[in-house]
Amino acid sequence: MSNSTLNIIKIGGNVIDDDIQLEAFLEKFAAIPGKKILVHGGGKIATRIAAKLDIEAKMIDGRRVTDESMLDVVTMVYAGLTNKKIVAKLQKYQCDAIGLSGADGNVIKSVKRPVREIDYGFVGDILADSVNTLAIKKFLDAGFTPVFSAITHNGVGQLLNTNADTIASALSTCLSRLYETSLIYCFEKNGVLADISDDNSVIESITAKKFEDYKQKGIISDGMIPKLENAFDAINKGVKSVYIGNAANLHLFQQQKFGTCLVNK
Repeated sequence: MSNSTLNIIKIGGNVIDDDIQLEAFLEKFAAIPGKKILVHGGGKIATRIAAKLDIEAKMIDGRRVTDESMLDVVTMVYAGLTNKKIVAKLQKYQCDAIGLSGADGNVIKSVKRPVREIDYGFVGDILADSVNTLAIKKFLDAGFTPVFSAITHNGVGQLLNTNADTIASALSTCLSRLYETSLIYCFEKNGVLADISDDNSVIESITAKKFEDYKQKGIISDGMIPKLENAFDAINKGVKSVYIGNAANLHLFQQQKFGTCLVNK
């Protein structure tokens, strides 16, 4: 493994939807030294544009159903409008970014999610060997900062809408074979909270053992459970550490004071 470090940062949709927050976040992201990757979703922009085109946006349990028409919209918005706006703003801060979907350079392949109780349409699931780490390494070694949209492909010409959290996790686990990798999830909360009603009740560090204890006591519940399960899965597969915190505080990451740190001890 190379001695180089790599930070993979995923930015949530609520920040993308707010131009002021996004600008502030990207300035902080650009200031992080060394090799880094940004992963983003699409926020609510795709839903707004779909409405203008008289295309109905369908959501089930917070997950987007992507039929053929919606796939066109999310591809235009995620891999086009949103991705290129982010790349252009990063150039403003002297961060030489390059916007990518999974199809570009064949960097991330996925498979269409099988239909079980629900047909999610053209949604991609990433397999363990689906990330082209050597291609991504070429971008990083050339001095570029890859910016990944939430669009992948199946290798035979079909684009697929793919969860951005999943893309960030897959990138971190695969690239941890080449770099000492940290994964940072940025969203609107200050971290994992001991009291959901108190934004200052951040749990600074969580081990797998503590996570099980917090679940049993109900301190960690609902949507935070799968997020942390995915995070510990990444740690078990070689990722050095996972951070979860507020996008506005990303500048504190270099001082290791950012949000909640998940570690394997």
